[in-house]
Amino acid sequence: MPSLPRFLSFPARRRGAASAGPGALGAGSPAGPAAQPGGSRGGTQGEPGAEAVRGAVVLITGAARGMGLLYARKAVEAGAGRVLLWDVDAAALGEAVAELEPLGPAELHPLALDLSDREPLLAAAADALAAFGTVNVLINNAGIVRGKRFWEHDPAADIEATLRVNTLAPMWLTRALLPAMLDDRSREARILNIASAAGTLANPNMSVYAASKWAMLGWSESLRLELEKDGHRHVSVTTFCPSYVSTGMFEGARGPLMTPILTPEAAASAAWDGMLRRTPVVMRPWTVKLGAALRAALPTRAWDVVGGKVFHVYSSMDKFTGRAGK
Repeated sequence: MPSLPRFLSFPARRRGAASAGPGALGAGSPAGPAAQPGGSRGGTQGEPGAEAVRGAVVLITGAARGMGLLYARKAVEAGAGRVLLWDVDAAALGEAVAELEPLGPAELHPLALDLSDREPLLAAAADALAAFGTVNVLINNAGIVRGKRFWEHDPAADIEATLRVNTLAPMWLTRALLPAMLDDRSREARILNIASAAGTLANPNMSVYAASKWAMLGWSESLRLELEKDGHRHVSVTTFCPSYVSTGMFEGARGPLMTPILTPEAAASAAWDGMLRRTPVVMRPWTVKLGAALRAALPTRAWDVVGGKVFHVYSSMDKFTGRAGK
């Protein structure tokens, strides 16, 4: 695996209160809302399902930038009690906290953490449970992409890293937090898993990324069905499958026919609203659902012609560059 900090902690950042010690995550404070939602500005307070966020403990991975930061903004503005911000980039986390603090009274708990490293991840989850009792809203957002032919992937830095961050980390984290969610029937809980349109269609130059998102989609939907079957209806699972989003992660990629590149704001709003409404699967834009339907209906070689030569799905990653320096 690439050399990354194993477990770097930040003090909790509370508006109007002293910071907790490193790694404390607000330890010693009781579980439950840290602030009343009245201080929130706008957000989702009047929308269906908004009560799931008001006063809640919200955990977001990949929270320092892009869509993760937008989810954090929505959580703070919707009156969340505590927002746990996990990301590998310590400097970006500091900037994110500075941006979020003026938006509402939520306690902010940033943690610099390599999600691909299982034991520190599980230790951080245990710390969160010890501090707060449960996490009410979990957003598995963090992800990485490698845009090249499969045989150009390095076994560790590309293949293993992608599967660890995109697939295994959400599973590890959800497994650690879910029992407390199941036990706490005092309020509804939400799990939002960020998959991809790449989890519904094969595409050249993203074989390992597509595999990681196919696995995410299959696991997330199976988890949803298991919860419903066993009567745990207070915990809902939403899977978000967007096409390309202009966060910089897919710089250079081109949207297929009739498929615009989504803005981060539009994508995050669609996922967030679907989560609040307990929508099982959210696909954006509409052509993602169309492509999945056509792929299922057509013979493989026929879809190769339609998807490759008509919709240009198969050439959408030809000019991929990704984020500078990544």
